[in-house]
Amino acid sequence: MNDSIPVTRAVDHGTAKLMPDVDRERAWLLTVDGAPQSYVDLDEPTHLEFEYARRLGHVLDTVGEDGRPLDVLHLGGGAFTLPRYLAATRPGSRQDVVEADRGLLDLVARHLPVPAGTGITLHAADARAWLETAPTASADVLVADVFGGSRVPAHLTTLSYAREAGRVLRADGVYLANLADAAPFAFLRSQLATFADVFEHLAVIAEPAVLRGRRFGNAVLVAAHHPLDVPPLARRTASDAFPARVEHGPPLREFIGDARPVTEEAAVPSPVPPSGSFGIG
Repeated sequence: MNDSIPVTRAVDHGTAKLMPDVDRERAWLLTVDGAPQSYVDLDEPTHLEFEYARRLGHVLDTVGEDGRPLDVLHLGGGAFTLPRYLAATRPGSRQDVVEADRGLLDLVARHLPVPAGTGITLHAADARAWLETAPTASADVLVADVFGGSRVPAHLTTLSYAREAGRVLRADGVYLANLADAAPFAFLRSQLATFADVFEHLAVIAEPAVLRGRRFGNAVLVAAHHPLDVPPLARRTASDAFPARVEHGPPLREFIGDARPVTEEAAVPSPVPPSGSFGIG
């Protein structure tokens, strides 16, 4: 049983809390202003508690040869759940984690430190500003999991941003983003249209109830310059404890419909989640 004491700190963009999981000895939940941001088990970094994190993990597991080290850029830090996961599943990977909230970065680094020798480097910086200075063709994977509270910031939704992501990725690289929306999916459809303007191949992973418009929820965007290996990904997501569906090809193009890429002038944050969608306690 985890008998650690909860930690509450004012950080740059709200109030962060680290709460121990009473059922796992060294597992913690990170929230900011009540919105869950990360869950991490220090003893078992391959344990992914959140449904969307499991789906991101399924994609990461299918990138390149099994176990091959990757160069990964993470936009958004949280409690470094996915960097820890990749360090365990793909030893030797080089990972840069960019987090704009320096207070949050310091809090997590102090109380839930990343072990030495994991290849994880932390940077306190704005995600887009960092991306714009990153070398061309320097990453195998780019993971965007950036939320200001419970909303994706507007400047990380535009066509210019998507083009920068495409530039930084290698030819065989993969872009992943954690998004959230509900019917009629104006935000999600606009993001798909934006990334379809840069990447030839797209897929979305989400719970069927979310895709049917029955509730607000997370959707994982997958984008690449090369064909995606959908069958193994679909098998992994369908057999998960929290089953999800992979949409791609003509059905996804039909879903996008007449949505247009997002310009800088038209950019808005992702929608406010309905009360209780992601809150804790």
